[in-house]
Amino acid sequence: MQLKRMYIRGLRCLESVDIDLAPGLNVFVGDNGAGKTSVLEAAFLLSHGRSFRSGNKDALTQRGQTRLELFAEVVRADAAPSSTRVGLGREGGRWQARLNGSDASLGELVLECPVVCFSPGSHALVSGAAEERRRYMDWGLFHVEQTFLPAWRRYQRALKQRNALLRSAQRDSRALYIPWEHELAHSGEIIDACRRRYVDALRDPLGDVATLLLPELGAVTLAYQQGWPDGQSLQDQLALSYERDLMRGHTRHGTHRADLLLTFEQVPGKEYFSRGQEKLAALCLYLAQCIHFRQCRGEWPVFCLDDLASELDISHQMALWSLLAGHQQQILVTGTSAPAGFETSEARMFHVEHGRVSASETPPPSGSSRL
Repeated sequence: MQLKRMYIRGLRCLESVDIDLAPGLNVFVGDNGAGKTSVLEAAFLLSHGRSFRSGNKDALTQRGQTRLELFAEVVRADAAPSSTRVGLGREGGRWQARLNGSDASLGELVLECPVVCFSPGSHALVSGAAEERRRYMDWGLFHVEQTFLPAWRRYQRALKQRNALLRSAQRDSRALYIPWEHELAHSGEIIDACRRRYVDALRDPLGDVATLLLPELGAVTLAYQQGWPDGQSLQDQLALSYERDLMRGHTRHGTHRADLLLTFEQVPGKEYFSRGQEKLAALCLYLAQCIHFRQCRGEWPVFCLDDLASELDISHQMALWSLLAGHQQQILVTGTSAPAGFETSEARMFHVEHGRVSASETPPPSGSSRL
């Protein structure tokens, strides 16, 4: 899959940007604060309906403007030769998605535009809250498992209803909870089975990538925690925890509490990782996700690497390019200078300055920043 052309208007400091992207490597170079990350953020927004950067959503819109607009032409390997036109706008706190000129749901838009992004905040996938790892699993499943999204939507609806009852302290109306607990258990079992299959499928590509990028840490293990005690059905657990849930006002057990545990032979737990190892471990997870996506869909998602030279030292940059070499994958990478280890003749270079993006004939020298 590739983004053939991308138009950005009113996103942070990008007032009006129109970019023709190469099918392979695209390098965006400029000073800090020039708007490089916002280019990658635009691609990520089209793929996730949210930003990979923290902060208020209102900060996405350029100061002094009331609306931001994103458009892209998407070329998919499994589709007809013609491209799909995707669009996303935000005004007054509301998102509006478009597909080929017609209104669409955010889910329909995301399905057409798979983008994976490794950024300075990606270490949170390893060291952060379990929500980050659930998002990681669920985004991957959304694109490769048809049964997942309907079950996820039913589960979220049932969870919302049960929590509303718990907050209203309907102690004498136990019967009101039964239908929602049944729906939670039924849809939760589908979600749980999907996630288990997904984690199983990630183990081999993760092992291959980790051997290249983190060989000093030894063998990698990926384990899935379902979100309620092992050896018990979710239906039974919801019934058993009813009184305690009523006291707390929320549902404590279920697939919404699941987690993904990443460990290495030489590192007993995530609290023992250095920040550099956290970043590399997160990169391994994202690369494994890309590889599995290709195995299932016959194409790669777009892969974004934000501020690569400051996130990885030169040896790991070289290892990354070696891993990616020879694959038909579109890559968008940013930096204050060109990253080390790639052939400039095979890259399309862009210069970013004061919110403007222009094609650059001669790349700046490669940087050598380290973790």
